[in-house]
Amino acid sequence: MDQDLVRRLREEVADTLARQRREDAANGLTPMTAEDERQFARAVIGRVLESYARSEIAAGRTPPSAEEEEEISSGIHAALFGVGRLQPLLDDPEVENVDINGCDNVFIQYADGREVKGWPVAESDDELVELVQILGAYSGLASRPFDSANPQLDLRLPDGSRLSAVMGVCARPAVSIRRARLSRVHLDDLVSYGSVTEEVAAFLSAAVMARKNIMIAGATNAGKTTLLRALTNEIPPEERLITVERALELGLGEFPDLHPNVVAFEERLPNSEGQGAITMAELVRRSLRMNPSRVIVGEVLGDEIVTMLNAMSQGNDGSLSTIHANSSGEVFNRISTYAIQSVERLPVEATMMLIAGAIDFVVFVEKRNDYESGGRLRRFVSSIREINGVDGRVLSSEIFVSGSDGMAVQAAPISCLDELMEVGYQPGGAVQWSA
Repeated sequence: MDQDLVRRLREEVADTLARQRREDAANGLTPMTAEDERQFARAVIGRVLESYARSEIAAGRTPPSAEEEEEISSGIHAALFGVGRLQPLLDDPEVENVDINGCDNVFIQYADGREVKGWPVAESDDELVELVQILGAYSGLASRPFDSANPQLDLRLPDGSRLSAVMGVCARPAVSIRRARLSRVHLDDLVSYGSVTEEVAAFLSAAVMARKNIMIAGATNAGKTTLLRALTNEIPPEERLITVERALELGLGEFPDLHPNVVAFEERLPNSEGQGAITMAELVRRSLRMNPSRVIVGEVLGDEIVTMLNAMSQGNDGSLSTIHANSSGEVFNRISTYAIQSVERLPVEATMMLIAGAIDFVVFVEKRNDYESGGRLRRFVSSIREINGVDGRVLSSEIFVSGSDGMAVQAAPISCLDELMEVGYQPGGAVQWSA
């Protein structure tokens, strides 16, 4: 496909769309919905392609065939409403991650562990930056700039994937896309994928139903967000959920049959004058005034940890969050590090007391290359730790430990077992729901 032609025709269609928006606004008409605009764009694309074909015939050249026109039309539509030449990669269910180190240096990781070098995703680095800028303008709740003054960008793509982009601090613009292949996921799915055992799934389901506060820990790309989605889908649909994220990723509101009452908060970056920022900590604080049944913090990376722990310890039971850590036991040190760097400058002793009063369980998700199956990357729950109290430091017991295959197996008694059994938990088996 001629990418120069696609880009030129896209600009023509985009100009027509922009002109229509201005005319509608000047005439006091209601703005088109997203779907109406897509339908209008398809009609404009058809007219533009027809005009192009006539010009080719008039110049004595062969116009595009029907198949070529369909391909060009899809390319224009993807450039306007999708992610341009990245779209085929996002349409492939086996693609897991895409790393772009400049427009023509593309590496694709597949679910079976393969990594291959892909085709260029743009004609130049400038075009790659322009693509990211367009995504930043339309993919979140508010426009997110990506330029020399704002060289970092994190956002959620239309398909739920997470995009992280950097420019200006590296020789060429770099983009990483982590696929959300499992957006509508349940614990049963994770059992079938080999991520949790039936026993662990039953325990986690009961812990959510018993409104226990759970922190999911693990390394980058270990599957923390996928597990968070699965646990969230154990929450009854009548509960009101408020999610707080740096960039919208969870997408719980996309499934009204599972969660009809969801409010999604997204951190707002400062404008070009450095004004208007709304931090994660402020959003967590605001969420407590919005009548939540539970507060779900997508990822803890900074001083919002203190506000979140306060929320968990002040009656917002059943809250969930994720954090980066190398083990379930290391989570407490990581939280203390964030807390001491926060505005409150919370000392370690106070942080340990706050953790003990806020978190009930830490679930550790591990990723490991399984060389026996050709190097396929495994992601699984390998440890679950229960917080029991505080005595200068957090007292905890590792109730599920890594077994012979790495998967978590029960190794110690659960102190709150009675509460879990009240919601149907049977140790060593599945949850038995009462009628």
